[in-house]
Amino acid sequence: MAQHNAFYAQSGGVTAVINASACGVIETCRQNSDRIGKVYAGHNGIIGALTEDLIDVSQESDDTIAALRHTPGGAFGSCRYKLKDIESHRTQYERLIEVFKAHDIRYFFYNGGGDSADTCLKVSQLSEKMGYPLTAIHVPKTVDNDLPITDNSPGFGSVAKYIATSTLEASMDIASMCATSTKVFVLEVMGRHAGWIAGAGGLAGQGEGEPPHLVIFPEIPFDRRQVMERVEYAVKNYGYCVIVVSEGARYEDGTFLADSGNTDAFGHRQLGGVAPTLAGMVKQDLGYKYHWAVADYLQRAARHLGAKTDVEQAYAVGVKAVELALEGHNAQMPAIKRVSDNPYRWEIEAAPLAEVANREKFMPRDYIREDGFGISDAGRAYLAPLIQGEDFPPFENGLPKMARLKLARVEKRLPEFSL
Repeated sequence: MAQHNAFYAQSGGVTAVINASACGVIETCRQNSDRIGKVYAGHNGIIGALTEDLIDVSQESDDTIAALRHTPGGAFGSCRYKLKDIESHRTQYERLIEVFKAHDIRYFFYNGGGDSADTCLKVSQLSEKMGYPLTAIHVPKTVDNDLPITDNSPGFGSVAKYIATSTLEASMDIASMCATSTKVFVLEVMGRHAGWIAGAGGLAGQGEGEPPHLVIFPEIPFDRRQVMERVEYAVKNYGYCVIVVSEGARYEDGTFLADSGNTDAFGHRQLGGVAPTLAGMVKQDLGYKYHWAVADYLQRAARHLGAKTDVEQAYAVGVKAVELALEGHNAQMPAIKRVSDNPYRWEIEAAPLAEVANREKFMPRDYIREDGFGISDAGRAYLAPLIQGEDFPPFENGLPKMARLKLARVEKRLPEFSL
């Protein structure tokens, strides 16, 4: 069969293991060099395709590509940029076709979350609407774990491991000092609409009285009086209170506790500051001394504590994406299917992008305790396997060793294009 080139790009918030998916895609493309020629990476996601800012991945050695497996961040640059519909923004789609034609790109791999799945779906429709043969496969990724169909999203397991570990470690600190110092510790974690990451913090405690004493989910309406009663109960009975709160915590009417009033490039409300907001309530209502922390980028960049399960799954979906493309699939996503909980076993199957794009998966109510302030046994059974195993990166001079890419640019063949 004829040989054609491939395009790979990363989109949205990066993770500790998105580069492991890149590694899976690139290595599998190289193993199928009879059908796939060069792999071009888009610099800063789909923007790299629109502006013809392409990286020639063939310039990178096998060892460098292999090192992506243990390197956090997005090696080729990511973006928050959503393609509009083809009818009203036809020039953008025509530009994509021009770039793909100019560089003989017939395979399109887009590594991202729900909005990225939407972009990939739209790109897949180019083949039919604009008469250009293109195979588009979405490679799943999101720390929020809110992609539908797939049992879990690559990137989540490592964040879950980091948050559960940080909750456990910080709890040991607070327990040591609570008699004469801090009584309440609040850890803010990511999760705009879904409480998966907050739920992972619940893995730190195994039984009654063990921290975290409260987990606050976006799925459960925030009731200040009930929360303060729980905080007071924990301090009086255990000496201290540890709270894990999702950035998306909201009141009954849907208002976020920490709505900044701004939106991001995808139109999502910008959030931040729920930890100090909640800590302020504790001070006002109960008068306890407190500390708070925002995990922010630390949680999604913590490759030094990557979950082995997560790394393996991230790599596997990258491999499967290329296999699906070579088998002739289009507008598909490699999804993780859980075969069993104990022992934990999983496999990869294809899912149609039309059922993934712009859809969110929330924490099922039965994964949350009946009182709404922690994870249930069912939630623990789901979450626990995802943080299993360690896959430490190599260290050099006391620090994790990262992949260092050349990021050699491909010579442009088309006129400049304005976004």
